[in-house]
Amino acid sequence: MKVCILGLGNVGLPSAKYSLARALDVYGYDVSGTAISRAFSEGIRATSKWDDIPEAEIYIVCVSSADHDCRGELTAVQEACGKIATKGRRTLPLLVSVESTVVPGTCRRIFEDIFDGKIPLVHVPHRYWSRNSAEHGVRQRRVIGGVDETSLRVGREFYGNTLDIPLDAVSSIEVAEMCKISENAYRYVQIAFAEQLRIICHQVDLDYDEVREACNTKWNIEILEARDGIRGGCLQKDILHLDSLTNQGLLLQSAQEIDKRYREWINAPGSKGKLASGIH
Repeated sequence: MKVCILGLGNVGLPSAKYSLARALDVYGYDVSGTAISRAFSEGIRATSKWDDIPEAEIYIVCVSSADHDCRGELTAVQEACGKIATKGRRTLPLLVSVESTVVPGTCRRIFEDIFDGKIPLVHVPHRYWSRNSAEHGVRQRRVIGGVDETSLRVGREFYGNTLDIPLDAVSSIEVAEMCKISENAYRYVQIAFAEQLRIICHQVDLDYDEVREACNTKWNIEILEARDGIRGGCLQKDILHLDSLTNQGLLLQSAQEIDKRYREWINAPGSKGKLASGIH
């Protein structure tokens, strides 16, 4: 079975390596020469020339859905699917999977407008964490949604049986899309609360870490560390994705403002809020 993975970054490259280890015939595509070189060093056949990619049975889209300012941007996902459509003119793929984070409705529009409703399409949002890939790598419990029953069936066969990845199937592809941006936005809000609490503790002359530890003795409380601001593209991008869906995003907007003020606080000259660098 030939598998083509589009996007060989922090998610796509581990997916390519995992698929190769499962004895699949793997090809990688990326517009970045650096990503291509890195893939080659890991034993992945990769190219930045789309015409050099053979027709595959399975296409997995792992391209970024963020711009340089970590804001949501879906152009790369749409362009990747457009390239797949050109390969499907002779022999339709068995499956296209979008693992990139997208807003609800994106995959169905791709299915209808780019694939003309002819190519099975699923959304299986990634949950890869590079700092603990053993427990939170490619093979971890994931959500899958399909544009129709056929897509879901083929997707479950590929991910569940071929890749041996535990799956939770949801009722629609839109639920899967919403799931990913919601879980990242939720994490963002949790961190923002910790940042706000740390500032308050400082203002009333209490040790934040001791307060946090005291709170966390309660069975249903887990206040996070407050480090040096919310970093990493995923959380920043996905809270914007979620906020873009509604005019009722007061909590989401407040969390972003809290993080902005927290960064200003810890970086102010002479601030006692400075910590060693850390990434959430």
